[in-house]
Amino acid sequence: MKFDKEKIVQSVPQRGFFGQPKGLFTLFFTEFWERFSYYGMRALLLYYMYDQLFNGGLGIDKDVAASIMAIYGALVYMTGVIGGWIADRLLGTQQTIFYGGILIMIGHVVLSLPIGVTGLILSMLFITIGTGLLKPNVSSVVGDMYSEKDTRRDAGFSIFYMGINLGALIAPFVVGTVGQQYNYHLGFSLAAIGMFLGLVVFVLTRKKYLGLAGTYVANPLDVQERKIVFKRFGIGAVILVILLAITIPTHILNITTFTYLISFLGVVIPTAYFIVMYKSPKTNEEERSRILAYIPLFIASMVFWAIQEQGSIILALYAKERTELSFLGIDLYASWFQSLNPLFIIMLTPLFATMWVKLGNRQPSTPKKFSLGIILGGISFMVLIFPAVINGTESLVSPLWLVLSFFLVVLGELCLSPVGLSATTKLAPAAFSAQTMSLWFMSNAAGQAVNAQIVKLYDPSSEIYYFGIIGGIAVLAGIVLFIFSKKIQTFMRGVL
Repeated sequence: MKFDKEKIVQSVPQRGFFGQPKGLFTLFFTEFWERFSYYGMRALLLYYMYDQLFNGGLGIDKDVAASIMAIYGALVYMTGVIGGWIADRLLGTQQTIFYGGILIMIGHVVLSLPIGVTGLILSMLFITIGTGLLKPNVSSVVGDMYSEKDTRRDAGFSIFYMGINLGALIAPFVVGTVGQQYNYHLGFSLAAIGMFLGLVVFVLTRKKYLGLAGTYVANPLDVQERKIVFKRFGIGAVILVILLAITIPTHILNITTFTYLISFLGVVIPTAYFIVMYKSPKTNEEERSRILAYIPLFIASMVFWAIQEQGSIILALYAKERTELSFLGIDLYASWFQSLNPLFIIMLTPLFATMWVKLGNRQPSTPKKFSLGIILGGISFMVLIFPAVINGTESLVSPLWLVLSFFLVVLGELCLSPVGLSATTKLAPAAFSAQTMSLWFMSNAAGQAVNAQIVKLYDPSSEIYYFGIIGGIAVLAGIVLFIFSKKIQTFMRGVL
């Protein structure tokens, strides 16, 4: 059954969580625990993969481990397209979130078992699919709780974004410390417990606080469409099994070819989605104009996330191998640096949310916020040139350089990410609401798919060029977006 927007909004208690709809409590803490599990796992995963076998690691080559990290991140966000499609056409967002959480928990349980590379592959399968089902749909339900003209929307998304980052802040200190000090698998087990707690919060509070939000299927399949879709899925599954049976034993499919394949799909899938949405008869003229406006925002987001997501890959390596792991007499764990990003977001989100509300109609347009975001992202890489120029690449650097880099990228993130979530819910065609949110997360997947090739180029001896070129490209892209921001705004048809 399909409900109208006004009926959905009226079904949600509108006051009760920091002046926001009560349902924000449910989604805040569901995402809090999901992010605790995910970022706790990521704080350890790179070190677990390339650490020696006698230390409890897998002994994978360092550059291969870095590429796997990027591909893992790309797949997590890429499968959001599947989650959005299932929500829009089969289950609705609430049910899709629930099943996603179960798969994520199973994935972390598998990773907590000492079964080597097999466990890594199985956990990646469960976590990538589960996160694809859960993550875009949680954000979509947040948008469902607000009317189109509700001025609280951007502030609500900022508060929701703080919940994400609270989980990400705590996880490296808890999961990372246990994993690095005691045992990797014990750390991964804490991630599984975190996802279980997230499911408990969601199940116990969704009926009372979320009302009808996320219970409808936006564009349901009819009987004939279901037959066609399931037939295609069946044929696709058979073809996939045959290809794997041929390519894996013959070594045609290996880590290198797989990373190239995912990098290719990271660009092709969003391109195809834009074409399908634009040409769909269910998309009207105004929505087509907004899709055109969304394309440069998507590209800008992809550039930004290509830098930001290297915080858990290249900067994680930088933390362990190039950084002095002691400050003011305190011994540090390399995994703790993964808490810097969420720490700064939690500190600065209230300031940004208040600033946007106070500025009201005088605040910068969405394209201008995006341009500032990727410029700051580029600068966050460029500052890491200085310690290499001053002291060379052989000596350890002060941890304050990493702190500064993470701080700058967070300033950029707060200009782009919560604003992008909000803009996506406003620019999305009605028939593709959840799928457009999935497309937003595909910008992250595309950035990380590109990273799978880029991170192979990193080497401490040439890090000046690495950080300088990537950072410079981002700054240039931000300047170009700023120049064309007014033109993009006209295609947004009244959306700020």
